[in-house]
Amino acid sequence: MSQAGPILFVSNAERPAFIAALDEARLFPVIDTDWTSAARAVEQVQPAAVLAAMHGGHEPHLATLARKIADQSPYLPFVALDAPGALPHNALPFSSCGGNPDRLVARLRAALRVRTLHATVLRRLPEVTTKVSLPEGDPARDATVLLIGRGAAYPALSVALGERAGVIGALSIEAAAKHLNTRDLDGVVLAEGFTARVTDAFLTVLAEDTRFRSLPVVVTAHQLTQSYDLPNLELIPGEPAKVAANALPLIRQRAIEAQLSRALRSIDAGGWLDPRSGLLTVEAFARDFSKAVEQTLARGGGLSVARFAFDPGNSRAQLDAARILSRLMRQMDFGAVQKDGSVIIVFAETDFRTAHMIARRLSAVIRHTSNGKHEMRSDPVVSVDSLSPSDTARSLLARLSADASRAAS
Repeated sequence: MSQAGPILFVSNAERPAFIAALDEARLFPVIDTDWTSAARAVEQVQPAAVLAAMHGGHEPHLATLARKIADQSPYLPFVALDAPGALPHNALPFSSCGGNPDRLVARLRAALRVRTLHATVLRRLPEVTTKVSLPEGDPARDATVLLIGRGAAYPALSVALGERAGVIGALSIEAAAKHLNTRDLDGVVLAEGFTARVTDAFLTVLAEDTRFRSLPVVVTAHQLTQSYDLPNLELIPGEPAKVAANALPLIRQRAIEAQLSRALRSIDAGGWLDPRSGLLTVEAFARDFSKAVEQTLARGGGLSVARFAFDPGNSRAQLDAARILSRLMRQMDFGAVQKDGSVIIVFAETDFRTAHMIARRLSAVIRHTSNGKHEMRSDPVVSVDSLSPSDTARSLLARLSADASRAAS
């Protein structure tokens, strides 16, 4: 895989032997600089990625270099080799222990795909007349991390990760597997409480499933005795605060990738998809819902709607539920996050009884998801209604909202 721009290698020492593997992988050229000149070199060289060796002398320059890299567009990967302490928010951790160059090549390839995706979104944004914008703020705030563990460090890890991102807790591998199959995750942290054999089996399953191969996976309690086809797998032992701080850059990169993928789908849809939730925009929903009601009344058949309402103070639950619904609803259905924070899903060609059953199943998935620093459960108030011959789009939504108000009171 080649890329537009060289790789900048920052170090105050000689180039390690495993960096030569980049040349063999055609990830070249590699340009060397020291820490004193690193920030200026980013401007002059315009690299496609930056590798930095944390072997001393970097401390006074690390924050400046990280800020310079974060200001670049498109996304510029920043990989920190063998960092002894906590990393800046955009520095991806990489341990060169064992000197396996294939791991570094895989890590860079995964990061460069995110850069290419960002460049694609920027190039295609002018194509759409409807405004498509990327969500503002720290992408990690919208990220969802699966924390698996049952040891003494689990509660502290849950709090440390939950202060920075959404957290789903799993006390067993079986529970974790259910979340992997139903949720869009931005990272997995495998903590203590499992044998080395169980850890190996879990990592092997992740590596064999293409859905999870590029997922950031952090192991805190075991040395890795073999290599896995997981480019963003990292061993980060230590205190929970350190684990969370150094895992977060990998999680953030995955969240950025997810944002960009949703933005690209929105561009493909002419700007009518919300890049944050993956559902329709409010305007697109109103248009499509009116059309669906008109066609159903004219041709016959069934049409039902479900409204999922949440605690107004739990905005994280609203966003998370929207993404769950976007992932799990049928291809024939559509929905949107409303201005009041509720989520409305339209079930095409569906009678009330079937719609009620579908809504109940979707609600169960949402309800059994924990998020945030206190792992608050998302308990939606669900109301379901169906189109009657005397209805309009407006009257059906009004009745649905009235039903929800009665259910909540």
